[in-house]
Formats: sequence, structure tokens, C-alpha cells
Amino acid sequence: MSKTKKMTGGEAMVLSAKANGIDTVFGLPGAQTYPIFDALYNLPEIKTIISRHEQGAAYMAYGYSKATGKPGAFSVVPGPGVLNTTAALCTAAGGNVPLLCMTGQVPAEFLGKGRGHLHELSSQTGTLETIIKYAGHISDPSQTSSFINDAFRKMQSGRPGPVSVEMCWDTMAQQWDVEMLPGNQVIDKPDIDKDSIKEAAELISKSKNIMIMSGAGAQHASEEVRELSSLLGAASTSLRSGRGVVSEDSDVGVSSAAARKLWNSTDLLIGIGSRLEMQYMRWLSMMKYYDRSPPGWMGSVRPNAPKLIRIDIDPEEMTRLKPDVGIIADSVDGVSELIKMIEKKGFKKGDLDRISAVKAKMRTAIEKIQPQVSYLDVIRDVLPRDGFFVEELCQAGFTSYYGFPVYEPRTYVSSGYQGTLGFGFPTALGVKAAMPDKSVVSIIGDGGFMFAMPELSTAVQHKLGVITVLFNNNSFGNVRRDQKDRFQSNIIGADLTNPDFMKTAESFGVDGYQVKSPSEFKPILAKAIEKDHPAIIEVLIEKDSETNPWKYIHG
Repeated sequence: MSKTKKMTGGEAMVLSAKANGIDTVFGLPGAQTYPIFDALYNLPEIKTIISRHEQGAAYMAYGYSKATGKPGAFSVVPGPGVLNTTAALCTAAGGNVPLLCMTGQVPAEFLGKGRGHLHELSSQTGTLETIIKYAGHISDPSQTSSFINDAFRKMQSGRPGPVSVEMCWDTMAQQWDVEMLPGNQVIDKPDIDKDSIKEAAELISKSKNIMIMSGAGAQHASEEVRELSSLLGAASTSLRSGRGVVSEDSDVGVSSAAARKLWNSTDLLIGIGSRLEMQYMRWLSMMKYYDRSPPGWMGSVRPNAPKLIRIDIDPEEMTRLKPDVGIIADSVDGVSELIKMIEKKGFKKGDLDRISAVKAKMRTAIEKIQPQVSYLDVIRDVLPRDGFFVEELCQAGFTSYYGFPVYEPRTYVSSGYQGTLGFGFPTALGVKAAMPDKSVVSIIGDGGFMFAMPELSTAVQHKLGVITVLFNNNSFGNVRRDQKDRFQSNIIGADLTNPDFMKTAESFGVDGYQVKSPSEFKPILAKAIEKDHPAIIEVLIEKDSETNPWKYIHG
């Protein structure tokens, strides 16, 4: 039932977000958003976390959503403030992460006039709509509740993604009679084509060595995907965003490295909420576009490529990469219906001994990726099973794609295909804000850490006990390797001069530790996790000493 109340436009925005389940807002206050933050001041039940940069705020909201599966929210000033968040917004768009950005605008009288008012963009909504799922302007504050409900419906229907809502500076500050509604309860889902379910079950009945590939769109369907994998005895894998959907210590859960070895004998691939980047780009070509399995793909190993079933909520995915059978459905619904049909049609159970043997073989093989694997082993050993691991674009981060076992949904947090350097630390703060009782480890290189180092202040101020494992090789390691190997050692922009990270930690009020070996690392990590206080563990790495991890990513 709706109620009309007198309130500012900013209060209406905040209360409408609250009605839609928002319990934490990250951000930075500024002139055009003062009414939003004043409303937050008067709503202590909404946790407000102030970042030191707009990009940090957006990544924190991203981390909150990745950890919980719920929409994250942040508020920043318009213009340059919003533009500072776009790296995080494109990461969220790529990773199918529901985010709400609440921002301001120039005064209503100046809108569209191009007079150069403070923070003015020629078209803020137009700019954002090139990146995110929806950007809208609230021109009638009395309908704010309905407007934001609609934004949440757009955000969560179909492929989830970030949205933005804005209101003019003066409009936000004025009092209005606002019709307040309950939060949105409608999430649009496609109807499932029963014929496609039957066709998929028929393919499955004729297949022996099945592989399941999960992406971000399967995280909420972990129970169903685990049931499907177990039922079929099918190797279940992921590259980044789908990790943990099926536990890698189960009979059927395999790393991407093990999956590559199993691929040569796979006769059917089932993609669930995944773009299938690994099989159709990394194992084929990152420079040539394929919209279907190419003839003779398997070469001398096998003349025919595996058949492909896709389960995805986005119909466009079936045109980007054409499957033999496409099921347009939410992962929970699609997998559930498929299981029912498989049980009627029958199937050939996969060889679990074969999967186990390949897992053991590849575990031995990847131990050559040093010192990364040894440090990742320590983290896996010390971090609780339900603890969170936030990767980053560094040598240990790349290695973690296959060298860090993941056991629970959502506990491996990635930037997905955007590969946004520097996302990891602020994202980890958002994870910790969402999950204060869970252990959170952020791994990062020295180059990436410098992107968001000031957010150490945020960690201390808001008591976010993230453990940052900082691999310091005084370089952008991947860039340096590429320049050595491919450009005659023409090293430019790859070598870095860093601050003293231990003094930096001390100055911020963060615990600082320095280690040179995995054996030194283990007790310190255990201590830091137990203490649950913001900490930097600097791992000193000799330049050019890390084994190239890409062999087991590109296959």
C-alpha cells in the first residue's frame, strides 16, 4: 500500500533504495548529493561507508554485490564523480553485477543549457548508457519511489547489471509530497521452451564425456548445477566468475587446467550462465572470432568438435555463440527442468576415475608455477573454507585462476573479462563490509595496489579487516615479461619505484608484515586472519623470477 509523505528528493531516493533491500551505501558526499547523505545520516539502519575516491566507492559496492548476490549501492557527485566510477561500472556490466548508482545533476533550470555549471556533462545519462544497463533522470520527485522500483526491475531482470538514477541539485534539496511504495517485487524471467529441454536431454543421452562450464550467471544456481554434475558424472569447471558453483574438492569439480586435459575427449559441453570465453577464445584464439565450433577444431585428436548446449537468460547469447541447443532461462529454472527431463530420457554416467586421474596429474603439473602456487597453497590452507579470496591482475592472481581451489559459491571474487587492474583491494573492502564475520584475503601486485592505496584509510576508519597480500616485484610483471619476450627487451613503463610499504602501513594504522618465503608467510597469514584487523603482508619477489602462468590459461 502506498503512502504519501513530505520529504526531500534525496530522502525519497534513499528510502526507495531501502525499500528495495539496500542496507549499505558506499560513497563520497558532495554539493549535489548532500540531501542523499543527510537522509543516510537519519537512517542509521543503512550502513554508510565513505571511501577516499569515487572509483573505490563503486568497487566496494561491486564487492558487496559479488559476495551477497544482492544489489550493491553507491552515491557520488555527478560529472567527474560519476566518470571516476566508470571502470567499476564497466566491470559490473561485464560481470552481470546489479549495482545502483545514486547521483545528482546541475540545477533544473540549467539542465541541457550547456552553461558550464559545476560538474555538468552534455548528457550524463547518455554517457552512462554506453556502459551500463540503464540510466534515468528523476524529473518528478513525487514519483521517485515508482521510478527507483522500475530501475531495480531493470537491474535484476534478464542479465543483471548496473543502473544509475539522477536528480537535479535543487530538486533533490526541496520538499515534495512523495508517494512511497513497497519495493519492487517483479523480476522478469523468460518462459522456458520445453522443446529445447527435450532436445538438450536427447543430446545428453547420446553423450559419454560431458563437461559443464559455469559462469557468473550460475552462482545463484549452485545447488542445481552441483546436482546436474553429480547426476551425469560430468566434469564441472569455470575460468573465473563461476568458480565455487561446484566445489573443486568434489568428485566432479575440476580446475580450468584439468578441464583443458579433459577437453580432448569431451563430446558435449553444457554452458550455464557463461560466455564460454575459455573454450571458444582462450583454447581457440583470442584474435579470431568464432560464433560456433569450427569444423575439424580438434584436429588430429578428434575430427569433430564437442556438441554445445547453452543455458543462459540472455537470448542474445545464442547469437553471439551459436549452440546446438539453446535454452533461454534463468540458470535455476533451466537446470532444474533439464534434470527432470534427463531422468526421464536416461543418460550415460561419466567416468569419475578418469576425472580424478586428470585432476591429480594436473595438480602435479601446475606445481611448476613458482613461487605463485606455493603462496596460493598457503592461503588455501589457512583461509577458512567459506572465506573470501579476491583475485587481482598479478602473477599470483593469474595463477589463482587454476591454482587456487574454490569450494563455495561467491567466495572467489574476480573482475571477469574486463580485467581491471587495481580493482581487487577496494572490491575486497566491499566484500568485508558485506560479510564482516568472514575472512577476506585480497591478493594484489605492487602496481595494482597503488591504484587504490588511499582506501587503506577507509579500511581503518570503518574497521574492515581485509588481509592484503601484496606481491612486490617492483614492476608490472606481465608487461615486463611481454616486453622482454616479444619486444627485444625494450622495457618501457614496466619498472616501478615504490614507497616503503611497511612504513606506509604504519602511517595508515594498518598492520604490516614482510615475508620472503611461503614458510614465513603461513604463520603470519594465520595471525592476521585471527586478528581480523586491516593488514598488509608484503611478499618480496625478485624481479623476473615468477614462472609464466599463462600456459595453463590459454591451454
